[in-house]
Amino acid sequence: MARTTPTAPPKLGLRERKKIQTRQAIRRAAYRLFEEQGYDATPVDQIAEAADVSPSTVFRYFPTKEDIVLTDEYDPLIVEQLRARPLDEPPVTSLRHAIVGLIRQYAEDARGEMLIRLTLIRQVPALRGRMSEGLTQTGDMLGEVLAERSGRATDDLDVRVVVAAVLGALQEAVFHCFDRGRIEDMEKDIDYALEVLARGLTL
Repeated sequence: MARTTPTAPPKLGLRERKKIQTRQAIRRAAYRLFEEQGYDATPVDQIAEAADVSPSTVFRYFPTKEDIVLTDEYDPLIVEQLRARPLDEPPVTSLRHAIVGLIRQYAEDARGEMLIRLTLIRQVPALRGRMSEGLTQTGDMLGEVLAERSGRATDDLDVRVVVAAVLGALQEAVFHCFDRGRIEDMEKDIDYALEVLARGLTL
């Protein structure tokens, strides 16, 4: 029997919620300092002090300063959404519904933070370099689920191509909105970009 999409985001345990709260506190402190004195002029120890945590705690949650800007809590939630899609659904369609569904749930809360993140990524070369590493990790995570659902190996070329195409389309849609000052249209543009992939890249 095909599985159906959940109507609510996965519930997190108390420990995971506390971790998310700590990460968010560190991010908020970092964004405030970045705005006041610039990214390069803000050391991690200042971020830790502003967030009322130790520098070691910052590094436990974010291995590098770049990761404060680039990482979020959404990858595991996308995986849960993806696993809940019908098994007979085409992989790009499953990824499209999983990603867009999650964006719809968190769009209002995440839009302001996304604008800050994208502005910093456009301004700071080190962030753009680190971003590619983060996308690789996200791709590995999604590839594992697609391989699991399709019965293929995780290094199967078809799996890798699908994941790379989806992440590339996602990135292009996000920056398309940002560069045109239309961050409020992000959900719509991401949905459209993934629809282009799902229908076979026709023009």
